[in-house]
Amino acid sequence: MAAPMAEGCRVSLNLARSFRTARPRLATLASDVFCVRTGPSRLQSTGPSEPSGFKPPPKPVMVDRRRAPEEQRRFLSPEFIPPRGRTNPLKFQLERKDMLERRKVLHIPEFYVGSILRVTTADPYASGKTSQFLGICIQRSGKGLGATFTLRNTIEGQGVELCFELYNPRIHEIQVVKLEKRLDDSLLYLRDALPEFSTFDVNMKPVPHESSQEVPVNKLQVKMKPKPWSKRWERPYFNIKGIRFDLALTEEQMKEAQKWSQPWLEFDMMREYDTSKIEAALWEEIEASKKS
Repeated sequence: MAAPMAEGCRVSLNLARSFRTARPRLATLASDVFCVRTGPSRLQSTGPSEPSGFKPPPKPVMVDRRRAPEEQRRFLSPEFIPPRGRTNPLKFQLERKDMLERRKVLHIPEFYVGSILRVTTADPYASGKTSQFLGICIQRSGKGLGATFTLRNTIEGQGVELCFELYNPRIHEIQVVKLEKRLDDSLLYLRDALPEFSTFDVNMKPVPHESSQEVPVNKLQVKMKPKPWSKRWERPYFNIKGIRFDLALTEEQMKEAQKWSQPWLEFDMMREYDTSKIEAALWEEIEASKKS
């Protein structure tokens, strides 16, 4: 009985000694395994060792795919449309041919009454043989090669107006400084308005405008000088919307002006000039001239 017990004690002592001797080897093996597991992950990181500041993601661009792609807005200059009434079609056809040839040499931009333009013309008496004038377009008139536009500006307290022929060969450049419309188709009443409403800096820089956007409408209403005026702008015949009549006229004068109203003309369909078919034919003629 004592012999088996002594043999068991010897076995247990031998196991304890072998475990003590193998313990350092197990520790080194465990450290090697830990380095193998963690080493590659550290080598794969290529970012900065120090934390960087927060960088927000780029703003998303919202695109409405339901809309058609933006096309360049077409503009037909009003002098291409022949006047209403008995006209000579051959005359206007020959003039349009010359107008299109002139436009290949001189760039005539899109502009309206109320736009601010800078026009460079040939001047044999100037030092540089050219002269410039900047002003607001107050009127566009004429058809065909006889089309004209009038610019107005106040220089040294004096109102100055220059009327240019649109297809004059002496014009070197027509620059649109600010493209916009006004409430009225004619701004001749600026002659009777305060000078501040027709004063513009001759060194004014161009205001950018995208061709795909709509032309903005300036709803400015001007203040008039005391009467007398060059015309009776308050009468309904002129249909002026850009004047503050309440600051220049009394109620009695406004009632007197309304006596000249003709409300039935608003419902006269024969006075309307439908140019849709004419414009379609003109666009075909313009496109054909570009290809030639």
